[in-house]
Amino acid sequence: MRNLYRQQIASRLIALALLFGALFGATDAMAAGFSIARSAGMAGAHIGLASGAAAQYYNPANLGLATHRQNGVLLAGVGLNVSNNSFSLNDYNKYTGALLTDVDKQDILNKVPTEGLMINADAEASASGIAIGSFAFGLTGFAASEVNLGYDILETLLYGNSFGDTISLSGMYGAGWSYGSADFSFGTPIYTHANRQLAIGVTAHYIKGLYFADVTKLEANAATLSTGFSGDGEIVARTAEGGSGYAIDLGAALELSKNYTVGLNFKNFASSINWNQNPQEQGYAFSFDSLNINNSGDSAVISSDFSRPISNFSSGLPSTIRAGIAKTSGKLIWALDWEQGFKRAPGASSKPQISLGAEFSALSFLPLRAGYSFGGRHGTQLAFGTGIRIPLLYIDAAVMTTGGTSSASNKGAQFALSTGLNF
Repeated sequence: MRNLYRQQIASRLIALALLFGALFGATDAMAAGFSIARSAGMAGAHIGLASGAAAQYYNPANLGLATHRQNGVLLAGVGLNVSNNSFSLNDYNKYTGALLTDVDKQDILNKVPTEGLMINADAEASASGIAIGSFAFGLTGFAASEVNLGYDILETLLYGNSFGDTISLSGMYGAGWSYGSADFSFGTPIYTHANRQLAIGVTAHYIKGLYFADVTKLEANAATLSTGFSGDGEIVARTAEGGSGYAIDLGAALELSKNYTVGLNFKNFASSINWNQNPQEQGYAFSFDSLNINNSGDSAVISSDFSRPISNFSSGLPSTIRAGIAKTSGKLIWALDWEQGFKRAPGASSKPQISLGAEFSALSFLPLRAGYSFGGRHGTQLAFGTGIRIPLLYIDAAVMTTGGTSSASNKGAQFALSTGLNF
């Protein structure tokens, strides 16, 4: 009976992780801009193509190129992704509600890396983006979180514990933040010769922090003894309900000819957010000795929790470098981007990502897009997108898979929708 109850709990917890990962998925949010649906439809390959209001998300130097200046307004854009590193939609359908056999349990564990089950969630909304000549201004909201469930915990949920086992929470962590940003971009040419033009650009972000949470300490161990369970643990998190700060992006763009452009962008070259609104440290500690079914309601478990104010603290935004080349004219255009982050954090990865995307416009008002990327936080990604182009108005939509190209390997999808006016 106990084994059946434990299986039901394990099945529900794993099903929840499967559902989030399989239904939503994620693109690599190492740099902002995944609310720009044209880029999402090309797997994020866009540094050489971005123009007008979109340039400030990918490379402000493009505003200094004569071929990339485009007066317009980004009315609204939204991008949403949630992913995991282990399970696909097929897994969710197969194991949800099932009575797991030993073969099923081992199959589930084989899909989880040794570092554990990682779940990411990212969201971005852009609005009021305006581009006039070499200048652009926009408003953006961004949120990112990352949680890791340790391999040992998953194994215990599935198989239970036996005499002499020791369970550890090492390797588990969680962090997340959200903020709003007012973005000012400027690009200017510094060299022009024939059809070649070199430009540099900068984007300054004024950041309004909305929420921050970071687990700073997580230690817990439990052992199965002849007298019952024994263990102790502590979790401490640092939180804040607001703050303010800045970030600076630097870029360069070279127009090789009227057909080809290369670009380089250093996202968050410098950044800092001072979290000064209700900063707190919150914690929970517990210990138990000889805990068993006969004394589980007694004082065998000793626990305490606390919440105390702390001094203001600062955090930075993840820094990334992106470089790429693009064919910018004709019915078939394409872009190839390489992106490298410097540290692992919510919304970021230290693994490089390479993206290749194309846009075909047999009909000028109905572009078709596709893209492929690999590396980064989420491995293989396959993207599709389209849009509507009529005088002044454009509407773009895109979807991108995560972690694979089939239902057996795909661990989710990113969705993006954006619309605006070009003058």
